[in-house]
Amino acid sequence: MKIKTKLIVGSCTSLALLLLLAVLARHDMDRVVDKLRFVEVQDDLNAGFLEMRLAEKNLFLFGDKAALREIAAKIDETRSVLAKSHDRIVRGAGEANALALMRHLDAYAAAVERAAADEAAASGVEAAMRETGRALREFSTTLVSRERAQVSEIIASSRSTMTLSLTAVVCTAVLGAPLLFRKVLVSLAKVERLAGAIADGKFESIEEPGSHDELDSVIRAVNTMSERLGSREAEILQSKKLASLGTLTAGVAHEITNPVNNISMIAETFEAMADELPPAERLGMVRQIQKECGRIHGIVTNLLDFSKPKAASMRPVGINAMVTDTLPLVRNMLHVSNIDLRLDLAPQEALVLADTAQMHQVLVNLITNAIQSMRPGGELRVSTSLAAHTARIVIADNGRGIAPDALPHIFDPFFSTKGTEGTGLGLSVSYGIIKNHGGRLRVESTVGAGTTCFVELTAIAPTEASHEHATG
Repeated sequence: MKIKTKLIVGSCTSLALLLLLAVLARHDMDRVVDKLRFVEVQDDLNAGFLEMRLAEKNLFLFGDKAALREIAAKIDETRSVLAKSHDRIVRGAGEANALALMRHLDAYAAAVERAAADEAAASGVEAAMRETGRALREFSTTLVSRERAQVSEIIASSRSTMTLSLTAVVCTAVLGAPLLFRKVLVSLAKVERLAGAIADGKFESIEEPGSHDELDSVIRAVNTMSERLGSREAEILQSKKLASLGTLTAGVAHEITNPVNNISMIAETFEAMADELPPAERLGMVRQIQKECGRIHGIVTNLLDFSKPKAASMRPVGINAMVTDTLPLVRNMLHVSNIDLRLDLAPQEALVLADTAQMHQVLVNLITNAIQSMRPGGELRVSTSLAAHTARIVIADNGRGIAPDALPHIFDPFFSTKGTEGTGLGLSVSYGIIKNHGGRLRVESTVGAGTTCFVELTAIAPTEASHEHATG
């Protein structure tokens, strides 16, 4: 069943229960109102019946014949009230009780008429009048008491009905809603975990619940997305590998071609003029060949450093100390290029496990790139910080920046934004070193505003540093 359908069914069920509760409450309230109105009328009638009985006593105790006229007048008044309130009495006490009340009143009226016709007021007439009056009074009093009791019963029953209905509504909401919400939240948690896995490059899938509702559709869509992203990532990785291979091949060919050409030209010259060249020039040619071979050796060495970084000799070192120890290596370059240095070191030294020599190489590469991207008078900002167990070194410049289309390729070997001035291996080697340290190297740049490099390493506690130093 669809979640939408479940929500509609649950809402309709709750609404139906509430409507039923309202109808029952209205019905009980109408009954209570009818009975209270009847009791109100009957109380007035009882007051009249009481006056009749009092007049009756005056008649038989003191022989007051005027009492008969008073009783007759009260009977007429009572009949008028019963006629006007007939519907109210019927709704409150029922047709049978209304007719019984009229019968008792008629019987008492008949006895009163016989007493008025009998001047001597014989004992039989007196007894009949007393008996019918007593019966009328008792019936009316009993009827009122019974109706009052029924009012209490109706109120108690209505209260029980309302309690049960409200309990049913609450139970439906308390038991039904959490089950629905739990399913929704569990499914959302699965989707959230899968999204996190996808963000980490793990293209997994979620077990489909098989409920054929909206959540099932969402999970199927997310699984399909994960599968397609996995396929696309494989295609993108393959494309990147081919592109990197092309860049690498072109870079190697470009870097090695010049020294090889020079060697070839020197060798041809040497061969053609071997007999004519004096020993000093021959020695110069040999040294030139050695120099070009050294260039080739340097290119190959840098390439090997990138592809197979040297094993790092890790030891605890402070990032502030790494920065301050690196600055003397680039001080002259800063001075010659007329670049201002702004240094902002963290107040608390953050310790990391690092190979100092390799980290100096990274920092020199990053600072050199920053200096070369700025014009004279530029500002180099170097800062350190510690947050959430991550030690960070930030190197920022206000140079020309890197174009958005070039930024994704800056760590590719032999990719350079400097044209023929750079080999394109500095950032590649630096990236490999930081990765080998279990850290992260990332770059943010805006054309015309400058570039910021972030070196992030895992910070260690002083106790860990002591242990590493002792075991090292």
